[in-house]
Amino acid sequence: MQGTSPNTASDRTLSNGPPLAVLFDAYGTLFDVYSVAQLAEELFPGRGQALSVLWRDKQIEYTRLVTTCNHGAHYQPFSVLTRAALVYAIKKIVVSDPSKSAAGQFDQNFEENHGPQVQRLLDQYQQLNAFPENLCVLQELKTRGIPTGILSNGDQAMLDAGVQSAGFSDLLAHVISVDPIRKFKTHPDAYGLGEQATGLAAPDILFVSSNAWDALAATWFGYQTLWVNRYRLPFEELGTLPTRTGHDLRAVLDFFS
Repeated sequence: MQGTSPNTASDRTLSNGPPLAVLFDAYGTLFDVYSVAQLAEELFPGRGQALSVLWRDKQIEYTRLVTTCNHGAHYQPFSVLTRAALVYAIKKIVVSDPSKSAAGQFDQNFEENHGPQVQRLLDQYQQLNAFPENLCVLQELKTRGIPTGILSNGDQAMLDAGVQSAGFSDLLAHVISVDPIRKFKTHPDAYGLGEQATGLAAPDILFVSSNAWDALAATWFGYQTLWVNRYRLPFEELGTLPTRTGHDLRAVLDFFS
């Protein structure tokens, strides 16, 4: 079920009552994608923070490129795009001008010089730090008998590794990857996977994301939405607001108070 009517209030009345299930975005919402900056700084002193930011931005850009271009003919799994985005970030921020190298020599030198750092950062991405309040919120939702899950761009293996590392394995009824449909969020088919997994219509599901673009697209699809605005940023300026906004994951529990 796809919603079409935009809401105009930052905390609109929940016309469908409390949600019957909660689905979380993974990267940026449950798992801190910028927690890799510490290792990046160790590997590339003075450039770790910038590297982690560009890595994330390019990763999301690649998901949009492969979803929207040529009807998805260039789709590659999230793990592949994550590596490609990391290599791009290192080449841009760390490596000297590639135009000074002979054709084909630059990539060979890159792998020889930076392959081990790339692998260490990718390994770290499998066990990103979870935000500190997340475990308690998931435990409380389970205590209340509210089904929860992840709906993410991540490959299934990536998600399973992150969930296990964070200690969330017994707290999530669903860990949903978009990979089987070969379409990343914000494609509506990606959000539709949440309905299929839970057996519920979108208005009965709360979708939670720290990514404003994700919260917006989920709102357009028809979910009740919570934007977790950890960094006190403005929301997207496209005329639609999420159902609610909070500053950490504890705001989820306000939907059930």
